[in-house]
This record gives sequence, structure tokens and C-alpha cells, in this order.
Amino acid sequence: MPDLPPPLPPDQRTVGQLIAESIRAYGHRFWLALPLGLPLAIADQLNAGHAWADQPIVYWALTPLFVAAYLWGCRLVLASRPTWTAVALAVLVWMPFPALRAFFLLPGLAWLAFVGLSVPVAMVERTGFRESLVRGRRLAQADFVHAFGSLCALAIVAGIASQVLGALLRSQSDSGLRVALFVSDLVLSPLLYIGAALLYVDQSARVGSGGRAALHPPHDADPPGRADAQVEP
Repeated sequence: MPDLPPPLPPDQRTVGQLIAESIRAYGHRFWLALPLGLPLAIADQLNAGHAWADQPIVYWALTPLFVAAYLWGCRLVLASRPTWTAVALAVLVWMPFPALRAFFLLPGLAWLAFVGLSVPVAMVERTGFRESLVRGRRLAQADFVHAFGSLCALAIVAGIASQVLGALLRSQSDSGLRVALFVSDLVLSPLLYIGAALLYVDQSARVGSGGRAALHPPHDADPPGRADAQVEP
């Protein structure tokens, strides 16, 4: 069997390769990354049976969990500890998303693609609030089609895989619909955070990285020193 061709460098990586790298990174860090699935799993349980327009309330109530998941995903992939600036930016990035998602998912993903990279910028490049926002927007604009397309593809892959896994759990065991939904969300939604963190590497490479992102392979993201994730001022 012939060897597969080596993956393209981050500045040339396609949407498909970003998804493949996200899956590979998730596989290498499975148990550390698995808690990333808790926010969406809990939100879907609380929203079960509610109208689509009523669901943003739950997502806003769970803001601390979604923010923590994004920060932890960036921590695992980029080997950088969160800062208070990154926390504030993650809250700012997240707050409009539930309302946008209530109307249609694509505007929400476009918003995340446009401003979401400011969070890993603050973590990796240790920049201030405004500077991180400006830099994050620059990264998004470097190749917005790649950024937006990657988030859309990640959402599609995770969503379809979740439906398939949920159907298998319901057909192969006595698990109810809600249990199957919880397990599938828990296992598959971490891909969204890991892929979003890897997107920072791709976009940084496209404009010239001001930080250390390209130096840290996603499957070996433990920096020297203490292993616990800390928030630094």
C-alpha cells in the first residue's frame, strides 16, 4: 500500500485537511479533549422540546461553560495558557452567537469566523484587548473563505456524525433519545473547538504569525512547566 502524501503546510491547508488534522489532534488528546463536549451536550438536553427561538436563553445561561471550552481547546492545541484578555474576548465573541443561531446557523458561524480568532491571538501572542481584536480580524480577512468554510465544514461533520452515532446508540441498545443525543454531543462536539483553534494556525501562516502557534504540533501540546491550565492576568 503506497504511503499517503504529506499534509500541506498550514498556509496552504485546505478545509478538508483542517478537518483531518482536527480529528487527528482529537484522537491524540481524546480524554483531555472529551470535556469540551459537555457544554453542547448540556445545552441540547436543556433545550429538548423547546422552540428554536427560545433556545438562546439556555446558550446564554451556559456562557461560562462555552467560554471555558473554547479556552481549553486553544490550550490543548496551541499550548498557551488563557489570559484575562482572552476570557473577556471569548465572552464578547460568544454573546451574539446564540441570537444569530436562532435565526440561521450560517450568520452565527460567519460571526465566529470573523472575530473568534481574537481569542487564540490573546492567548498565544499575549496582546491586549483591542490589539487582539484587530489582529483577529486581520487573520480572518487573510482568507475568510477558508475560515468560514472550515467552521461550516466542522459543524456539518460534527452534526452528521452526531446524528449517525445517535441513531446507532438508539438501535443497538436501550438508550433513549435524550441519552443518545447527550453521548453523541459529548463525543463529537470537541471537534468544533479543536478545529477552531487549528484555524488560528492556518490563518496566522497566511499573514505571517506574530506568535508561537506554528511551533506547537496539535498532538503534543503540553508546554514545559506546570500542567494545569491557569488564567494569567
